[in-house]
Amino acid sequence: MVFPGQGSQYLGMMSELSKQFGAVAKRFEEASDILKFDLWALVQDGPEVSLNQTQNTQPALLAASLATWDIWLELGGALPALLAGHSFGEYSALVCAGGLRYEDAIQLVADRGRYMQEAVPEGEGGMAAILGLETQVLQEICQSVSSEFGVVECANFNAPGQIVVSGKKVAVEAVCELAGGRGAKRALMLAVSVPAHCELMTPAAERLTERLVETPFAPPAIKVIHNADVAVHESPEEIRTVLRKQLFRPVLWVDTVQFMASNGISSVCECGPGKVLSALNKRIDRSLECLALTDVAAIQKAAADTSRSDG
Repeated sequence: MVFPGQGSQYLGMMSELSKQFGAVAKRFEEASDILKFDLWALVQDGPEVSLNQTQNTQPALLAASLATWDIWLELGGALPALLAGHSFGEYSALVCAGGLRYEDAIQLVADRGRYMQEAVPEGEGGMAAILGLETQVLQEICQSVSSEFGVVECANFNAPGQIVVSGKKVAVEAVCELAGGRGAKRALMLAVSVPAHCELMTPAAERLTERLVETPFAPPAIKVIHNADVAVHESPEEIRTVLRKQLFRPVLWVDTVQFMASNGISSVCECGPGKVLSALNKRIDRSLECLALTDVAAIQKAAADTSRSDG
């Protein structure tokens, strides 16, 4: 089972599931009490610009993912053999695995988002998706641009031929322009408020370290594959270390999904809003059955299918 990161949020998410399952209201009420504002109202009514601010996006998606997990279990879904999350989705995975309490995770990801937001002045950072370019070619472009315009790095290895770059906005824009000339099919600036997973997030990682030390972690009951090193960690200290590194290191999503497949995984469920990861996962390994738990029918079918294969 995998959990989405930023980019999967949208106004009105979870509204249909909330009509049938009390788990949605429960998770959002808990989060709202901790954050001291109505998170559900923001998710349903906006404004969208506020939902897309990193410090709000992360707890909103965490609450949505955990509510989906609750519904999955309520409908008889099997416990997964492995968990992973894209970027901060890793926190959702850790909560479901029993490695982190939900109430601690809500405050932690809200603070994490705020530290990221404050690390780079608004408008100075950016991210862009580069489609159809070889990794080595894109890395060469980033190195060339960095020497002239400032930091820009490969931040998310999302799928074959789909890499996200992150850094100074002017540098990211320069990469987009050069990538087209080197054969990229498309180069798209992303609507994000912070340049995640690059060197510019080092100050945020330093601030997050203090919060991680204060936060209790436990050895996860289900194995969680971490973004920064595509490894499973059990000790709380190792988990804190890899969560710190995750802020300024790239998301190795291709390697993560390949790790799952090489360990005998045949079905991967996306637990949370949207189908972003399911689409990426299918591109990475076409042999995988990729299921997005977006509505009641999809959750019921996936729960029945996995329970049968589990039995």
